[in-house]
Amino acid sequence: MDLNSMSQKFKKFAGSASTTINRAVQFTEEKLGSAEKTELDAHFENLLQRSDKTRIWTERVLKGTECVIQPNPNQRMEDMMYEKLEKKKKDRMTSSESLGQHMVDAGNDFGPGTSYGNALIKSGQAQMRIGNAEREYVQSTVNNFLTPLKNFLEGDMKTIMKERKLLENKRLDLDACKSRLRKAKSTTAQQQTSPEASYDDVIAKAEADLRVAQSEFDRQAEITKILLEGVNSTHAHHLRCLNDFIEAQGNFYAQCSQYIRDLQSQLGSYSVGSATSMGGGAPSNMHSSSVPNSNSPLMPSAPPAIQVTAPTPTEKKQARVLYDYDAADSTELSLLADELIMVYKVAGLDDDWLMAERGSQRGKVPVTYLEVLE
Repeated sequence: MDLNSMSQKFKKFAGSASTTINRAVQFTEEKLGSAEKTELDAHFENLLQRSDKTRIWTERVLKGTECVIQPNPNQRMEDMMYEKLEKKKKDRMTSSESLGQHMVDAGNDFGPGTSYGNALIKSGQAQMRIGNAEREYVQSTVNNFLTPLKNFLEGDMKTIMKERKLLENKRLDLDACKSRLRKAKSTTAQQQTSPEASYDDVIAKAEADLRVAQSEFDRQAEITKILLEGVNSTHAHHLRCLNDFIEAQGNFYAQCSQYIRDLQSQLGSYSVGSATSMGGGAPSNMHSSSVPNSNSPLMPSAPPAIQVTAPTPTEKKQARVLYDYDAADSTELSLLADELIMVYKVAGLDDDWLMAERGSQRGKVPVTYLEVLE
């Protein structure tokens, strides 16, 4: 490296260091109240305040929304790390999907022909549908709400903050030039001037520096003002994004509500206290004192419905049991698939039920679980 190049770099470094020192001195004197500060007009100050509010509240809304769509802080941290490393995020199951899968597996293990197993399967399927809806809701929120907010903070807002910093530096340079000019015009400044430099030359140089600093400050202020005024359009864009988010959230909650209502209508006729037949063994006769509607059992969805020809009140007929059934209370009779029982009508009994006998055991059974034999 030649001496000229080294000399130029040293001068550049020295000039930069001198500018930084002058700014620090000016800033300190302003804080101590010993130096004047160029004030921006009221409109400009309002733009700056609105910009600060927009940045602060956008960051808080962004973080709050992320907590809503991903309540697990560990998973949020993991997703953030993948995003920083620009790697694809893990495709994990939602909590509802995981719960639904466990319910379906449990129901299949207990047996889809049992009332409890069938109810678990139906509940699991509903939970998995809720999980799928949640996945769509989260994806829509990320694409239409979170991503625009992040892009604003990492793009436009960073540009605004950068230009504001430049404006503050230009303002400090301008006020430093004003301070030097005042000192140059004072008697003290004249006494401190070296003999080689005339008083007029010092004044002229200070005035020239002030004109340059004022020009640079005005130009930077105009650039910053244009960017700050653009926050209006940012608010309008964020409003559209907010509407998209609320619409996605409303659709998600509506879907969840519909899935649960459908599930309740399927399980509403099921006795809460009924037991589950385990492993093909004999069904338990556990009973519950709280039976919402024991006259309308849940029909398993897997086998097709069979038309039943009910016997008359005066005759008994043989019937084959189609599915396992657990008695909800002492008035009912538990059934095992494929067994044969005797059934007959009883006056006052609902049409969906028949009275059944198995040896010395007697109780009512649901018609939909039977195939009455001719």
